[in-house]
Amino acid sequence: MTSNDFTKIAARYEHDSLIQKSAAEKLIGLLDIQRNDDVLDLGCGTGALTRKIRAKTAGFIVGVDSSEGMIREAESGRQGLDIIYDVKTAEKLDYCDGFTVIFCNSAFQWFRDSGPALRNCYAALKKGGRMGIQAPAKKVYCPNFAKAIGTAATDARTSTTFAEFTAPWLFLDSPEEYSALFEHAGFTVPFSVIEEIRTLHSPDEVMTIFESGAAAGYLNQDYYAAPADEAYAAVFRKIVRDSFRKQANGDGKVELTFNRIYLVAVKE
Repeated sequence: MTSNDFTKIAARYEHDSLIQKSAAEKLIGLLDIQRNDDVLDLGCGTGALTRKIRAKTAGFIVGVDSSEGMIREAESGRQGLDIIYDVKTAEKLDYCDGFTVIFCNSAFQWFRDSGPALRNCYAALKKGGRMGIQAPAKKVYCPNFAKAIGTAATDARTSTTFAEFTAPWLFLDSPEEYSALFEHAGFTVPFSVIEEIRTLHSPDEVMTIFESGAAAGYLNQDYYAAPADEAYAAVFRKIVRDSFRKQANGDGKVELTFNRIYLVAVKE
């Protein structure tokens, strides 16, 4: 993906990324970070989770992200902590035997060319090191979003332009498929599970969650073969927001469903 779209939302990402942060807590637990672990936070965003990891270990901590805006936010929020931040993609990682843990939260879905990225991650880990990912999974990763996007795909105001959209994400339908990617890169995979997570939100909160990640794909010109201008984006957002409002129950809440992969891989 291009970094510009996340650069645009970097200033509000830490506040708006409700789902990403809650899912990260489980991943942190699965990786069982110890006081002597050296950690690479791959796709660190604004650094909120990097700072949380810093509190768990006295080891070396590096946060990397493809978005310059995200790294600027991470640097400004460093709070005097000993963390190194860098603008870098997984495909351009150049570390060798540097870390005992790679933490990758809500970023793996953007690794369309996962082979080189995972080989770089394998090289970056010390022997016995572990990598953990948490990310949306399955082609219908969020039925609520799929319903809203389906409406935009058929609405006369947006259908012609949306027909020129190519999805940028990597979504696989089974834990075994995810495990195979890591095993092909040399890892062993002791843990790989897809969970369905349901939470209740107001339609406006669902829209905020949509804007914190998915919109960076659906409204990114790089993924359209035809012009997708601001007027298109405005109508698209209105259609999506209206769909979320229609999905609300009698209490005004939307039951938001996400399918998420949790995986831990080890360099043996």
